[in-house]
Amino acid sequence: MADGACFIQARPAVAVLFARCDSVYKSDPRCDVYDIDRDARTWLGGMPVVAHPPCRSWSRMRTFAKPRPGERDLAVWAIDQVRRFGGVLEHPSGSALFRELALPRPGSTDRDSFGGWVMPVSQKWWGHRAEKRTWLYIVGADPSSIPAFPLSLGEAERVCGLWSGRDRSRARKEIGPAEREHTPPALALWLVDLAASTAVDSIQAVRHG
Repeated sequence: MADGACFIQARPAVAVLFARCDSVYKSDPRCDVYDIDRDARTWLGGMPVVAHPPCRSWSRMRTFAKPRPGERDLAVWAIDQVRRFGGVLEHPSGSALFRELALPRPGSTDRDSFGGWVMPVSQKWWGHRAEKRTWLYIVGADPSSIPAFPLSLGEAERVCGLWSGRDRSRARKEIGPAEREHTPPALALWLVDLAASTAVDSIQAVRHG
């Protein structure tokens, strides 16, 4: 390299909202990452998002959850960001958020007025040791244009809940809380690829068409 040459750091292409403090997204230069310390609500917009809002107050076990004040509203706010700027929101399968906001049925061809649709996936496909079924709300990308994704058949090594089966000698063990929350690196990469491919112009066309 010639003397005096300099590196130009690429501008982040995707905002990651509600990431863990030790998030794998922080190693991806395409990402502008907001964890609990940075506070996603301070984000000013302007690029597609990958949103992982807190889910305990929306999950199947929400009756036993003890969310912080205002925590439940973060997922609704995140949906609005995906609708405004494009991208994807990830929440567990069965999340009450989808029913409360009347989002399209997972796996159907239905779209909402923002062009959004819901893709059901298993995080096992990207290397999670448990099945961890997940719903993705996507705005700005057609199903035919999303990045290629893997399919992994067979039973997951572990489970997200209690021991599976009555026979302890054959049952699969559950994963710990930290592993349960972590996004597999391969899935994180795919979600960023997906969000980066969304077209904000097409979102505006759907909204005002």
